[in-house]
Amino acid sequence: ARGRSFKVNRKETLTLIIMGLLVAVSSLTLFQSYNFMEAGIASTILFVYPIMVAVIMALVFKEKISLQTALCMALALGGIALLYKGPDGATLSLIGTVLALASALTYAIYIVGINQTTLRNTATLTVTFYVLVFGVSLFIIRLLTGVELTTPSHWYMWANILALSIFPTAISFLCTTSAIQYIGSTPTAILGALEPVTAIFFGITVFGERMTAREGLGIVMILIAVTFVIAGGSITLHMTRFRKMFPKLPRRRQKQD
Repeated sequence: ARGRSFKVNRKETLTLIIMGLLVAVSSLTLFQSYNFMEAGIASTILFVYPIMVAVIMALVFKEKISLQTALCMALALGGIALLYKGPDGATLSLIGTVLALASALTYAIYIVGINQTTLRNTATLTVTFYVLVFGVSLFIIRLLTGVELTTPSHWYMWANILALSIFPTAISFLCTTSAIQYIGSTPTAILGALEPVTAIFFGITVFGERMTAREGLGIVMILIAVTFVIAGGSITLHMTRFRKMFPKLPRRRQKQD
């Protein structure tokens, strides 16, 4: 934007380099896992990152995991599992599973890192810009070390790559970073469960796919989890008020003989 400064200090630069490398490793390991297992399975495994975020926040930063948060994570993960469609008898690849879990872990560390460092108070656009720039450096290093670059053979493939770089990458990271700065790491991670729901939505509306009862149940579970996260303290407040409407009656003391 005009007049916006992208200047950062030395400490922020080091943190941004680390965040950029985490994002790059997360993307690289996820795409590598597709070589060993179905994309649907790998993407489903990726969504254990909300639990990883909650565990990191609890163990490292002593954030208390409330019953509501635990319930939301369970509902979201259960819903995501129901959305997965795979062939009968499909087995998990050990290498693919490790790569997908590595992708989830690095992404979880990124989400926590944005919230628990000085980047929390840095302009969202600045953070996103440098994270993507430093993230690209890992792929440049791979090219310099002899990894072959496969270029698209048709114009529409270039259009797909352009759309992939803008919408689910640049805009997505911009929104995610902003959400982390506003509402924190754990709620942002849980809200990320809406991603497969949007995939189902566009599959139905754009490509004419049919939604099964299992997928419908999965979507409902995810939406309930997201609703609890968005409502946050208001639900807890209403539940507390409701519980106070039924105070415990004092126990009668037994008469002594």
